[in-house]
Amino acid sequence: MELGLTTFAELYPVGDQPAPTAGQRLREVLDEAVAAEQAGLDVYGVGEHHRKDFAASAPAVVLGAIAGQTQRIQLTSAVTVLSSADPVRVYQEFATLDGLSNGRAELMAGRGSFTESFPLFGLSLGDYDELFEEKLALLLHLREDNPVTWTGKFRAPLTDTIVYPRTDSRPLPVWIAVGGSPESVVRAGLLGLPLAIAIIGGEPARFKPLVDLYHRALEEGGHDKQPVAVHAHGYIADTDEQAIADFYEPYALAMSTIGRERGWGPMTKAQFDGLRSQSGSLFVGTPDYVAEKVADVRDTLGLDRFMLHTSVGTLPHEKVLHNIQLLGEKVAPQVR
Repeated sequence: MELGLTTFAELYPVGDQPAPTAGQRLREVLDEAVAAEQAGLDVYGVGEHHRKDFAASAPAVVLGAIAGQTQRIQLTSAVTVLSSADPVRVYQEFATLDGLSNGRAELMAGRGSFTESFPLFGLSLGDYDELFEEKLALLLHLREDNPVTWTGKFRAPLTDTIVYPRTDSRPLPVWIAVGGSPESVVRAGLLGLPLAIAIIGGEPARFKPLVDLYHRALEEGGHDKQPVAVHAHGYIADTDEQAIADFYEPYALAMSTIGRERGWGPMTKAQFDGLRSQSGSLFVGTPDYVAEKVADVRDTLGLDRFMLHTSVGTLPHEKVLHNIQLLGEKVAPQVR
């Protein structure tokens, strides 16, 4: 069972202080990744967004900086918005990261939970599904050591091409990241790719049918068992009261801000308490409480990896570092 952290390098106000600058927040992310390795965690992920409230629009660059300060921890995107990217360039970036990190790079490919990257890169949202399918197919071909000849709709063709640099010891690991779409789960299974599920609301147990569907698709595609991961929001402190006091207001600010764009109502304390309950999707509380919840979700869904996303709303840096210490030194040993 692997445990780790993810971040989008969020840029929300911190208490009564203004939001940090992008540079400051990115430097904090580097500190947090180093702390994650020191605490014994297995994986650190940086997500891609193209908005003013997130600083990480170039995850491979951030992960490259982290690679230079760490030796062991796995480095992954969480996620790469493949629909609006060039698969050739994505492969080059993460193969380069793999070399810099001595074989620690992964790529989680997703369609993205926001749509700003589509107009930014001159793409139509009307091609949302077709873009992802085509670009994923090309990315998987590029991992092969054989020359690639390929023709598609959204980029220039390739003829007898090998893209460099190559990874040293194995094909670049590619996961499929999903938010709950059965079609996406089936695609991952039929392709024989690891699955990462973002659980940011409701009850994690309701994702069990999707995981079962994924395993059936793996069998149908003739593939061996592949890892399943969950990405979820949460925060750990020495007491439940401290965890709630630290996390609720930043979390509610971030979720209410995003919610206004999507027609949701503002986050309430009652909703927060429901999500934080034993069956809910928020992992907020003491190390013992969070470890028990993670173990429950692991057993329910058959997980191989759990990734905690703490910086939903920007928290004071020293509190995030303490949360990381508790996750690595208190929660992880109990779950394992």
